Amino acid sequence: MKETTQQTAGKDRMARSRYAELKQMLDARRRELQAEVQGKMRDVREEGTWGGKLNDVLDAVESSEADIQEEIEFALIQMKSETLNKINDALLRLDQGDYGNCFECGEEIAEKRLRALPFAVRCKDCEEAKEVVEQRERHLAARRGATSLFFDM
Repeated sequence: MKETTQQTAGKDRMARSRYAELKQMLDARRRELQAEVQGKMRDVREEGTWGGKLNDVLDAVESSEADIQEEIEFALIQMKSETLNKINDALLRLDQGDYGNCFECGEEIAEKRLRALPFAVRCKDCEEAKEVVEQRERHLAARRGATSLFFDM
């Protein structure tokens, strides 16, 4: 059955609307993450270290706590930077026309999922299937590791 010109135009409008909405969502998330990362980096430059002040004298416990806090903050910055890279990749895919479609099955990823995870590359079903396979592989690897302990004697 042939599509009418009106049906085709309707689909084009929906696609443009979805594109605009997704682009706006990704751009907003990118700006938010960039501001967070830049703010934290500015704080680090001003303080001289991740957590402590330059002129503070810390005892061993305080120093240890400051080190832990620095490591946590650094890990958070790394995670935000990685998320920022994923969002930039998603924006590239959006411009290329393949954002919002599952890498595995090619179906459209639910808008609800994209709002929660804007850089999602798989639909919920394919992601769950991938996680089951990965979990099974980890379980098998752990079992192989446990059994190899006994064979090394």
